[in-house]
Amino acid sequence: MNNAAIGIFDSGVGGLTVAKAVRAELPDESIIYFGDSIHLPYGNKSPSAILQYSFANMRFLCSLGVKIVIVACNTSTAVALTKLQAASSVPVIGVINPGAQAAVTATKNGKIGIVGTSRTVLSRAYTKSIQTICRGSNFNEKKIVVYEKACPLFVPIVEENFKNKKIIEQIVYEYMRELASKTDTIVLGCTHYPLIRPVISRVFPRIRLIDSARSTASAAASFLRQNNLTKKKDGNTKLHIYTNDINEVFKKISHRLFPRKKILFKEP
Repeated sequence: MNNAAIGIFDSGVGGLTVAKAVRAELPDESIIYFGDSIHLPYGNKSPSAILQYSFANMRFLCSLGVKIVIVACNTSTAVALTKLQAASSVPVIGVINPGAQAAVTATKNGKIGIVGTSRTVLSRAYTKSIQTICRGSNFNEKKIVVYEKACPLFVPIVEENFKNKKIIEQIVYEYMRELASKTDTIVLGCTHYPLIRPVISRVFPRIRLIDSARSTASAAASFLRQNNLTKKKDGNTKLHIYTNDINEVFKKISHRLFPRKKILFKEP
């Protein structure tokens, strides 16, 4: 299994931020990515629909022989992760616990904000994860308070490759100003959101932003190393990107994230 690829899925293009972070952590690994663009956004879908899409995505990646599946979608992680793990023949990891761990480590005043899709926020998955981390570690001396805020317009801004920076700044400010006034650390609780991180940092420069993509890539790298599943360096690394809606925006963002990498786009 060492030479098998790492499988990653998300709704649409956002999970490619995780793929990029995985490539940075594990440059010798091959990656197979699936973007379920037809069904995006997941954040306003019912739990039963999210389960259906998530299982279909995992089955597709496993059919290609991957050695691990990364659920690069906070909504899928919140709703479906434990069920996916129970049903999968390969390890499955999500994005919420690594992001929560990074936020607890980063905060100085014990006040953490979460921005995510409506479904992720309704699940309170980050709050629950942070509470579990604080109960089970040396962080329990910190009194952690978590504030969560749904930002449903962020995903379409990314998926449509919206260019008007002033309007994006206004939307970011309206969504996040209350969180920013209360917290010192905010988790970008959707893998689309790092694609507008420069705008968020410009609007709220004092806030520490936690990129769940980077935290998840570190967690995946640790898991593969601990279980002797890493691929040996052989110069043969591939990046195959599957999506059920190959469009110009998807391609443009893919090439922006992997500017010097030959990308093979495929439909499932």
